[in-house]
Amino acid sequence: MKGGLDLTQDIAMEVFTAALVLALKLGLPVLIAAVVIGLIIAILQAATQVHEQTLSFAPKAIVVAIVLLLFGPWMMNSCIEFFNYVFGLMATVGAT
Repeated sequence: MKGGLDLTQDIAMEVFTAALVLALKLGLPVLIAAVVIGLIIAILQAATQVHEQTLSFAPKAIVVAIVLLLFGPWMMNSCIEFFNYVFGLMATVGAT
């Protein structure tokens, strides 16, 4: 190959690891917020003995929407950085 890299197992694992880390970084804020609000609602329902399904769903949906609004720009920038990294790597791997 002239001037390009061969796709090795190390490069493939590096991309795979970066994708997994990105997925965790993007999913954790939403997941943590949903778990925390679910735990709070479950404690309140156990204390008041009111077990209505909509009482647990509506606050979770609202909190998840707020978290997505707050963290959305950061999530989008993280995705853009990852895609730039992958496409930059694709340009160098196998280039002749």
